[in-house]
Amino acid sequence: MINYEFSLYTFEYFLMILVRIASFVFIAPFFGMNNTPSRVKIGFSVFVALILYQMILPKEMLEYSGVIEFAIIILKEGITGLLIGFAANICNSIIVFSGKIIDMEIGLAMANIYDPTTNSQSGLTGTMYNYLIMLLLMATDMHHYILRALIDTYQIIPINGTVFNWQHIMGTMTMYISDLMIIGFRIVLPIFASSMILNCILGIMAKVAPQMNMFAVGVQLKILLGVSIMFVTIMLLPDISNFIFNEMKRMIVSVIEGMY
Repeated sequence: MINYEFSLYTFEYFLMILVRIASFVFIAPFFGMNNTPSRVKIGFSVFVALILYQMILPKEMLEYSGVIEFAIIILKEGITGLLIGFAANICNSIIVFSGKIIDMEIGLAMANIYDPTTNSQSGLTGTMYNYLIMLLLMATDMHHYILRALIDTYQIIPINGTVFNWQHIMGTMTMYISDLMIIGFRIVLPIFASSMILNCILGIMAKVAPQMNMFAVGVQLKILLGVSIMFVTIMLLPDISNFIFNEMKRMIVSVIEGMY
């Protein structure tokens, strides 16, 4: 039999746990997808908060002198959860960035579609790769790691114990931007190299046979070559996901280090 007892002070403590969990669930990958019903997100946040409420001991009484300080504590807990979820979520933009570059190379940049998971226009290749990476995230239990990382933060960042080191967080974002370019262009490299070779061949053919319309031929050849290279290199997707998931772990750890 499970017995939950709340007093005024412990209920405030439970609310602080719920704020951090709910902020994380709102933005984290897999948990915060827009096609997930809001009731499911709220119920999951409350369920996890109830479990953590029994696990986190001792429950210290929150010290504040007024409504403003209480609001500041809520804001700090909300930002803490948002930053942890955001650190994991932005790593998905690596594959979206690569997909946009691939679409530009093979001529599908104008064929954008509406992605309901991000509420934005995205390319065909980026959307496909994003869904495949999300499937691998669930298959490798990476979403469990993200949730455990949030739960472990209560050991080093207690309630109302967040100390934001904005300089460290900004350095983390700078590191991520450089990693975004490096990992993104590594993913694009096979198609980029093949497209460059094809452009050289088309340029030579335009000089050898100027009567042929190389523009009309080149558009079709680029799409055919790009789809063929994507089909051949799809077996490398697990290795690509390892790069992205390792970057996700680095970002989560680095952001947490900037909050205590």
